[in-house]
Amino acid sequence: MLFKNVLNSIALACMATSSVASPIAHLHHAHKREVVHVTETVLVTVGGGNTDFANAPAATQTTISETQSTGTQTAYEYQVTVADSASSTANFETQAAAIGTSTSSAAASTETSSSSAFSAGSKGITYSPYNDDGTCKDLSSVKSDLAKLADYELIRLYGVDCNQVANVFQSKADGQKLFLGIFDVADLASGIQTISSAVSSYGSWDDVHTVSIGNELVNDGEASVAQIGEYVSSAKSLLSSAGYSGSVVSVDTHVAIINNPGLCEFSDYIAFNAHAYWDGSIVGENAGAWLLLQMQRVWSVCNKNVMCVESGWPHSGDTNGVAVASSSEQAAAISSIQSTCGDDTIVFTAFDDLWKSPGSLGVEQYWGIY
Repeated sequence: MLFKNVLNSIALACMATSSVASPIAHLHHAHKREVVHVTETVLVTVGGGNTDFANAPAATQTTISETQSTGTQTAYEYQVTVADSASSTANFETQAAAIGTSTSSAAASTETSSSSAFSAGSKGITYSPYNDDGTCKDLSSVKSDLAKLADYELIRLYGVDCNQVANVFQSKADGQKLFLGIFDVADLASGIQTISSAVSSYGSWDDVHTVSIGNELVNDGEASVAQIGEYVSSAKSLLSSAGYSGSVVSVDTHVAIINNPGLCEFSDYIAFNAHAYWDGSIVGENAGAWLLLQMQRVWSVCNKNVMCVESGWPHSGDTNGVAVASSSEQAAAISSIQSTCGDDTIVFTAFDDLWKSPGSLGVEQYWGIY
């Protein structure tokens, strides 16, 4: 009963704030003003594959204090405290809830047994196949990179350029699955043909966990909700014709999804990006509890399975509020994410992206974990 009441209160809070929440941007954070304080008690359960909040058993209780701006430019701050030392965020009860091509018990069993073969601590990791100067890595370099990522169940790619789909298919570990992406939504047919060709040559559609269409397009103002629906619908049709029957999603930030609940309609499950560092009020050791709250918020809006498909912490660059970009804080953040909701999170990212611009806080290049 309490679990349902908490879900209802969070849903109301999300609706109340959705009209004023500003989009998340990696290069800057919205200005804060007219701060008010709200305290929420959240009961959450996480599990392998994706969290099934509706059917989850009772879980450990954590108190989360939220600082919310109410001006026209808004950001969110969270301070996470645990009620007692025995209620560590690492001790949330878990429940397996499979997502993907089937909801049958057989599929759930396969997902669970597959996950047990990987020991990285999170569902997956993102990977970009570019050299420091922005040129494409060759197959030998990709194989060397992927050998370091063999303990992750999923490898997330963002696009199809640089022959990356074919190269990663040839380099991944046995049993690993790919979370593929089409970054250029203006040319869906070509992107899907590239994926289909790689699948035919080096694997099968069973190796593909999800195909994502676009990345943070609504958050960045590059597409409307209706356009996302059109992109996903077209992609599903093209992928079906190519022989794929698995999950297809759009990916956006948690704030963009909460502010635009119409996005919930199009994806087979809800895939979102969220980084505690950009909040500015979270230290690394609380990144997992912060992310778990974002999962709860997104679920309360969409009422679908959710997975965070990008979350990490920079190891170098400027401090953002209390969020320090350092190796020790990155290690604390990744550990917190993995122990709290690792089975539902793809961590960001495998290696530093020195080909990117540094960004306003000088952190854009330094999110690499290895």
